[in-house]
Amino acid sequence: MKVLLIYPKYPETFWSFKYALKFASKKATDPPLGLLAIASILPEEWEKNLIDLNVQKLKEKDLKGVDLVFISAMSVQRESAKEVIQKIKKKGIKIVAGGPLFTTDYEEFDEVDYLVLNEGEITLPKFLEDLKNGCPKHLYTTKEFADLEKTPIPSIELIDMKKYMSMDIQYSRGCPFNCDFCDITTLFGRKFRTKKVEQIIKELENLYKLGFRGSVFFVDDNFIGNKKVLKNEVLPAIIDWMEEKKYPFTFYTQASIDLADDEELMRLMVLAGFNSVFVGIESPNEESLKECNKFKNSGRDLVSSVRKIQSFGLEVMAGFIIGFDSDNHSIFNSIKEFIEKSKIVTAMIGILNAPKGTRLYQKLKNEKRLIKDISGDNTDFSTNFITKMDYKSLIKGYKNLINKIYSPKVYYKRVKEFLKNYKPLKNSPYRPYYIKAVLKSIWVLGIKEKGRSSFWKFIFEFLIKSPKKLPLAFTFAIYGYHFRRVFKNKYNS
Repeated sequence: MKVLLIYPKYPETFWSFKYALKFASKKATDPPLGLLAIASILPEEWEKNLIDLNVQKLKEKDLKGVDLVFISAMSVQRESAKEVIQKIKKKGIKIVAGGPLFTTDYEEFDEVDYLVLNEGEITLPKFLEDLKNGCPKHLYTTKEFADLEKTPIPSIELIDMKKYMSMDIQYSRGCPFNCDFCDITTLFGRKFRTKKVEQIIKELENLYKLGFRGSVFFVDDNFIGNKKVLKNEVLPAIIDWMEEKKYPFTFYTQASIDLADDEELMRLMVLAGFNSVFVGIESPNEESLKECNKFKNSGRDLVSSVRKIQSFGLEVMAGFIIGFDSDNHSIFNSIKEFIEKSKIVTAMIGILNAPKGTRLYQKLKNEKRLIKDISGDNTDFSTNFITKMDYKSLIKGYKNLINKIYSPKVYYKRVKEFLKNYKPLKNSPYRPYYIKAVLKSIWVLGIKEKGRSSFWKFIFEFLIKSPKKLPLAFTFAIYGYHFRRVFKNKYNS
């Protein structure tokens, strides 16, 4: 059996880092971990190839002799997924589809031959058994959740790692919280499930043996869901492995704000090689936090929590949402002030949307306020429901807020203030593409862009006062350029 696994293309988004990747001659931020995990479950004797449309084009020769095509996608990849399906159907090749997009909206994809939904560790073996017996069904679903201790190592060897900025590892699934707007619990449940320590070390070892050196993203929705096991088992094992291998990787992940309450956990994460963490702040408005059931953030000094995490050597990337029923026109300035006070460099501000399966979706459906499906990109100025705040006012305030926090002068000032007190345990090791990225940033940011005077003032200050932080300064400057380009393109689309 010859199979082809295809990962649809992402549109240009905040997290695509499309314009930043060009500085480092990379094609994508992360590999398609879900498809790589699926590949590891497929029979060993099958001939397997993978095409990630974010790093290469699908050519006629790739489809020659293929018996089955496997597709996995998220909501934001909907249009690309549909294009791929139509192309494959014209070739008469059978399609197997799964992943978040198809699990949530499988009714849209009747033309797909086999819909293998929910967690592949459970549904895929059932499909493979039926396929072997000549009786595969159109739809495979389950309400069960997989035992991650039985999950095999993803087939990383199917990709060209040099085309990606980071590699991915998944330690856990599930989230104990139940925020109204989030579909994580719908997809993966509220029970926090993890792999064994030995599995994580084997996956790190696999990346190392395949020659990768660089940034590794722990894709968990909340890495710190079981703090006790992390502190007593997982992080100490990673620390030992990293020391033995002379720190070949740096790590980043996602966590809830209560990370700030556990100094031992933060210290161990930094010792293990973590240098940044994404935290869902959502809103500085207490009423909005209560409205969306984000009680973990409610009733605390969020700015102080962010600054404390930063003080341990972890950059805080943060997510914010506007468009809650409790939001009024003051929310735009409140978020701006929060970002300034907390010195958050990477602030992803999105407009509230209601994914299918969430409590918010059901509430809005009951109120007859839903108007369309979500796009999957909460920074594209769209929402799928009628907002309490006038939509035109919401979009105007949103655009003004983005322009303010990412204008070169304001952005460079914020980066400078953050780096002044940011002291990671270890500087990121040198990578071959650094020099090329620096030279290109000098040309693009220091000569071509209108904010070049702010760029040179920013760079020279680090060159004179903090030369060791100059690589970080260039990195953040490049990120800022990407954010400005992305939002500028969205304004004009």
